[in-house]
Amino acid sequence: MQPTHATSDMNMAEDRIGPERIRGGYAWRRLLESGAVIASGSDFPVELSNPFHGLYAAVTRQSRDGEPDGGWYSDQALTRAEALHSFTLAAAYAAHQEDRLGSLEPGKWADFILIDRDYFTIPASEIDEIRVVQTWVGGDKIYDLNTAEEQ
Repeated sequence: MQPTHATSDMNMAEDRIGPERIRGGYAWRRLLESGAVIASGSDFPVELSNPFHGLYAAVTRQSRDGEPDGGWYSDQALTRAEALHSFTLAAAYAAHQEDRLGSLEPGKWADFILIDRDYFTIPASEIDEIRVVQTWVGGDKIYDLNTAEEQ
């Protein structure tokens, strides 16, 4: 799933597939409740690669301009934890790599980022503004915002 597709498509999707069928489109809450695994990504280069744009769309179901007020079919929004899981461990599961990637556990690659604010406590309207401070791959720091150069 690419959460930004919902916010990119919301202005035309219902007109194209109708008011009945739209209830089954972008129905993330219904999918989770059915037991489906939702693996998320950016669909770059169709959408921007920034995962925080996708996390924001999954949680708010709004454009980056905050439209529509309250979110588009907001009853289908994901919680912050569900959205993060969809971009991490569920994405690794979809790639058959959950034994190596997707969570920080002994025996897995130490791939992680440090960010400039707490994803779980900031206002949802700020999720898409989160910036990466450091990037670590396999336990090695490869990016540091403070030096603004790749290591």
